[in-house]
Amino acid sequence: MSATETADRSRDSDHEHEPAGESGGHGHHHHAHGPASYDRAFAIGTALNLGFVLVEAVLGVIANSVALLADAGHNLSDVLALLLAWGAAWLTRRQPTSRHTYGFGSSSILASLINAMLLLVAVGAIAFEAIGRIFRPEPVAEFTVIWVAAAGILVNGATAWMFMRGRERDINIRGAYLHMASDAAVSAGVVVAAIAIWATGWYWLDPLASLAISVVIVLGSLDLLKESTRLAMAAVPGGVDRAGVERYLAGLPGVSAVHDLHIWAISTTETALTAHLVRPAMGPDDEFLRGVAAELRTRFGIGHCTIQVEHDGADCHLAPTDVI
Repeated sequence: MSATETADRSRDSDHEHEPAGESGGHGHHHHAHGPASYDRAFAIGTALNLGFVLVEAVLGVIANSVALLADAGHNLSDVLALLLAWGAAWLTRRQPTSRHTYGFGSSSILASLINAMLLLVAVGAIAFEAIGRIFRPEPVAEFTVIWVAAAGILVNGATAWMFMRGRERDINIRGAYLHMASDAAVSAGVVVAAIAIWATGWYWLDPLASLAISVVIVLGSLDLLKESTRLAMAAVPGGVDRAGVERYLAGLPGVSAVHDLHIWAISTTETALTAHLVRPAMGPDDEFLRGVAAELRTRFGIGHCTIQVEHDGADCHLAPTDVI
């Protein structure tokens, strides 16, 4: 068995390459462009939404609007979601320890999963109250509802805008963005419902708007729930082509077989890989392993790879596909 190790570390925009060890090919890449740059956005977004929740809840009671109260409850869940995502973003920047050897990046996956579950719980409470009000409609202060919901469009829209840049590369940031963007759309729906009530006198439109809010929340959170659940179960991240990775590794010079290939998420921004490559006629090759690590990072977004090179894969007890 021949093996070599390379370590590619990224700190902000600096990259270092360090050869080391004799037990495998090991590539690291720490993404410093993820949650680390969003502390200000989290702080502003949390403050704006918490203040808006208090105002909306008070005016919802005064206006006797279940739609406003439902939206206030949902916005409160958004404050909790922002705090969870913020805490997870902070934890991902902590250094690894002797017990947590991968660091605390997986906390961002847990935060995404918890946020999605909290959304579904909030939907149940909103829908339960709204269904009761459909059969017992009560008058609402339409203009109060309109102005408060319009303010919600501004608050939620501004918060969503702060997270827009990072939504494509970090599911934790995407969760925060989707919370805020969907709330801006929901607030717009509340405005439309209040205008319709003022024009028609149909007070049942208010709880109907609450049910519409519930549908929007469910639809907006399903993808987040599915993706965060997959990442929590160490599944291959959605943006990684596992078959393409295997084809690439199998096509490398001198490689006759690939086995024990595993790809999983260390955090919502960093992906890891381990694999055994059978190279019967090849000896130790640092340059080969450095090239593999660099290609996996640039082509597939896999920044932390460990490659074990073997002369004869038949003797490896991890070679069978049914062995984990």
